[in-house]
Amino acid sequence: MNKGALALLVHGGTENWSPQRWKARFDEVCPDRSVLLLPDASSDPAEVHYAAVWKPHPGELAAFPNLRVIFNLGAGVDALMADRSLPDVPLVRVAVTDLTARMTEYVVLHVLMHHRQEPYLRESQREKRWAPKSQWAAGAVTVGIMGLGTLGADAADALRRLGFRVVGWSRSPKQIEGVTCFHGKLQLDAFLGRINILVCLLPLTLNTRQILNRGLFEKLNRTSPLGAPVVINAGRGGLQNEADILQCLDDGTLGGASLDVYATEPLPVDSPFWTHPKVVLTPHNAADTDPDEISKYVAEQIRRFEAGGALENVVDRNRGY
Repeated sequence: MNKGALALLVHGGTENWSPQRWKARFDEVCPDRSVLLLPDASSDPAEVHYAAVWKPHPGELAAFPNLRVIFNLGAGVDALMADRSLPDVPLVRVAVTDLTARMTEYVVLHVLMHHRQEPYLRESQREKRWAPKSQWAAGAVTVGIMGLGTLGADAADALRRLGFRVVGWSRSPKQIEGVTCFHGKLQLDAFLGRINILVCLLPLTLNTRQILNRGLFEKLNRTSPLGAPVVINAGRGGLQNEADILQCLDDGTLGGASLDVYATEPLPVDSPFWTHPKVVLTPHNAADTDPDEISKYVAEQIRRFEAGGALENVVDRNRGY
């Protein structure tokens, strides 16, 4: 049986995400299938049945007349959804344990960093100043998770087990042991009013674009030992109003921020985020998953699909995630 080819369209990313590395991994896990690293002028677009992509250029996927499934190699699918020529075939997002674990590591690290006053302590170290402040327990702080999908639910559980009070908010109702869950627009303000540290893991959709803005920050709780609330965004850059974040940090509406994603990436060298004393900045690597795990995930999905099984984690195009 002649199996359809798998096309790789990978643009941008770190060395870990280089197209050549993806090609080597897919050759290993799909030994009986042609794996094409595009662009390749010698390949026949009609042979491509599957595409594994990261930030493909608009219109690239429309070139394959026999495409059956698109696999997005990262968690966010907003760039794909913006392509009006995207073929009407199932779009599958990545949901592997490796990605989930790495995101939870990031969230826990940055919640603890602000909770344990690490920015102040590192400043004290640089200035050779011995001036410890009183440290409160985790139970004195409420962490709110916006987005209770696989990533958010796992992070919420880990924070709960560390002793934090944890609340969550999602578009539709969710139930997580030990976590007070809110949902929908009508319950958003009640959710925000409890939060001392806000973690955003929402997908980027028309409804969530720039949801992290002054109006939202002003509704966060200000009664914890932290003083002013903190925001952590490891979702998508389009979720945040960056001018509002900077202004709120400067006027005390926010006490700190950890940002892994930005409206423009790589972050421009003249961005105030680089040097702002209240910002902890990382280069969009919160859940920089190893191609080994993702390539195995895609290969298994194709095998199951061709055997008549259902695809997992198919994006609902109406919701955008």
